[in-house]
Amino acid sequence: MTFSQWLRENSEHYLLCEAQDKMARRTGTNPPNKPRGMKDRFWRQLVIPIYHMMPWGMKKWFMDVIPGSHKRHWPRKNFRSKQ
Repeated sequence: MTFSQWLRENSEHYLLCEAQDKMARRTGTNPPNKPRGMKDRFWRQLVIPIYHMMPWGMKKWFMDVIPGSHKRHWPRKNFRSKQ
């Protein structure tokens, strides 16, 4: 697994955990998963809050710089009207 794949998988996982925790707090239910160990605490208490504070332009720049599946470009379609 390359660094960019590792970074993407961990980012997706911990952003999902954060979203689940936020929904649990909003609805007044128990959170589905609690931090276990230093890795969880590092991602949840440092990386994810920093990610949420970053402006969109900086997030986009990181996505463009780091190779991975998020860098796929969609083909442009020609939207001419058919007559």
